Amino acid sequence: MIQKLTTLLFILCLTLSVQAQKKPGFSKEEFRAKQEAYLTQKAELTAEEAGKFFPIYFELQDRKKAINDKAWQKARKGKNPNTTDAEYEEIVDEIAHARLESDKLDIEYLNRFKKILSPKKLFKLQRAEIKFHRDLLKIMHQPNKPDAHKK
Repeated sequence: MIQKLTTLLFILCLTLSVQAQKKPGFSKEEFRAKQEAYLTQKAELTAEEAGKFFPIYFELQDRKKAINDKAWQKARKGKNPNTTDAEYEEIVDEIAHARLESDKLDIEYLNRFKKILSPKKLFKLQRAEIKFHRDLLKIMHQPNKPDAHKK
């Protein structure tokens, strides 16, 4: 479950960076505000729970983005047609280690989240997060729909 969530978050970060280049009005702050509102509502978080949870949640997202950015920077070197097998091996290893590091962060932060939210709310939150990202990807891939990202 955590691996799927990590993969979704990774895809989301990549998609958002591409999307941000295409639609300048879609800032990180706007995205996070929409995400926070959506997750708060779907997981039925109180204002107090949300106030404690989201700063830590966004800290996790920032740390995971830094890990993924490093891995993607390394992966871009693989586009060079002169890349050697040794370099490809290094790239593949770096990506695998990034996934492991990201998974370790998920476990670390899950333990922190458990101190704030009940298991039921954590479960609801995880499901809502998956749905949020799925819906976001659908919206972002709608062709020729101005302001589709503002839903």
